Amino acid sequence: QVQLVESGGGLVQPGGSLRLSCVASGSGFSIYAMAWDRQAPGKERELVAGITSSGNTMYAGAVKGRFTISRDNAKNTVYLQMNNLKPEDTGVYYCNRRRGPMLTQTADSWGQGTQVTVSS
Repeated sequence: QVQLVESGGGLVQPGGSLRLSCVASGSGFSIYAMAWDRQAPGKERELVAGITSSGNTMYAGAVKGRFTISRDNAKNTVYLQMNNLKPEDTGVYYCNRRRGPMLTQTADSWGQGTQVTVSS
C-alpha cells in the first residue's frame, strides 16, 4: 500500500500564497493520476485539482486561475501551488492517488491531510 505524506500547509493572510507537497512511497508513481481534495469545516470533502499520468490537469471552478497542480515523477511528488488565497480556501487539504492514469478513476490512497488557514 502506498503512503502519501503532505506538507506545506499553514496560516496565511488573504492574497498570500502557499505550496503544498505530497510525497508518495514506493514505485510506479508516474503511472497514476493524482489529485488534491479539501474539506472545510462543516462541509463535505471536495475535489480541488487533479493531474493525470500524462500531465493533463483539471481544476474546480472556485480555484481555477489561482491554483496550479504539477508533478515531479523523479521525486514521486505532486504539488499544489496556491496563489491569491481567500478565506474560503481554508480547510484540510488531502492528497490522493487514483487507481490508474485517469482522473475518472476512484482514489485508493489518501494522505493524512495538511491544514490551510487563510485569515487576517
